[in-house]
Parts: sequence; structure tokens; C-alpha cells
Amino acid sequence: MSSIFVITVIIIVVWAAWTYNRLVSSRNQVKEAWAGIDVQLQRRYDLVPGLVATVKGYTSHESGVLARVTRLRGNPEMKLPERADEESGLSRSIGRLFALAEDYPDLKASEGFQQLHRSLVEIEEHLQFARRYYNGSVRDNNNQVEGFPSMIIARAFGFPVAAFFEIELASQRNAPAVSLEPE
Repeated sequence: MSSIFVITVIIIVVWAAWTYNRLVSSRNQVKEAWAGIDVQLQRRYDLVPGLVATVKGYTSHESGVLARVTRLRGNPEMKLPERADEESGLSRSIGRLFALAEDYPDLKASEGFQQLHRSLVEIEEHLQFARRYYNGSVRDNNNQVEGFPSMIIARAFGFPVAAFFEIELASQRNAPAVSLEPE
């Protein structure tokens, strides 16, 4: 009878260690995925002042965009929901700057503006991929942290649920309304 108890205890200890290591691995994957997002956000922050400088003189909207970039750069430890709201606001501001090019053909034709636009679209594509990877890592982490029986180890050692990161990118556009009804 005591050998069954010892074997049961050994199985539980091995399972607990294995689960703990999976949780650590999952948490580290979330951190690594966030680092990928952060790299793309920093690249975007580096491009925005050049875009604003190119658009300057055509509009007065650029000061708000620069203020937002400065605030985001200065607060890398901002909580995720607040950061997502700020990033979405920055994306909307960038989208408005690009919309200005439609009103100013000489701006739209500018080689500097076109290069900044291409670079920003490329960065936002990378940001979208990084965000998907991060959110997939968060999903996997949260499944382990909240799922039974691994939640026992997660709670015992303080593994938190991670937050998803959703932002609206400047390159995303609303789909046009299409009606199949004859007018």
C-alpha cells in the first residue's frame, strides 16, 4: 500500500514540475512575442517624424501626431489596454496624414512621401504578423493558466493571464459598402 502512495506522490511531483516548466515556457514565449511587437512599434515611431516633416506645411494636424509618438516612446511600460488605445489613435492620425495626400497632388507625388508611405505600410504588415504571433502566444498561455488541472500550479506560483493586444493599423481600411440591389 505504501508503494502505491509513493508512486502516486512521484507522479504528482513529476506532473507539477512538468506543468510548471510549460507555464514558464509559455510566459517566456509571450514576453518574446511582445518584444517582436515592440521592435515594430519602435520602427514605426522612427518613421512618423519624417512623415510629419514631409506633410508639414500642408496641415496643422501634425503636432498631435508628434505629441502622441513622444508620449508612446516615453512610456514603454504603459499598461496594455492603454497602449492599445494610444496605438490605435496613432494609427488613425497616420491614416489622416495619408488621406491628406489625396488633397495635395504635389505631396502625393513627392518621392520622400512615397518612400515613407511604402516603409510605413511594410512596418505595419510586420506589426500585424507580430501582433498575431503575440496574440497566439497569449491564447496558448491563457489556456494553460486557466485550464484544469494546470491552473492549480499557475495559481500556486502566481502565473497571470496575459492580455491580448489589438490595435487598428493605419493601413487597414473600412471595406466599401456594396449594394447588389438595383437603384
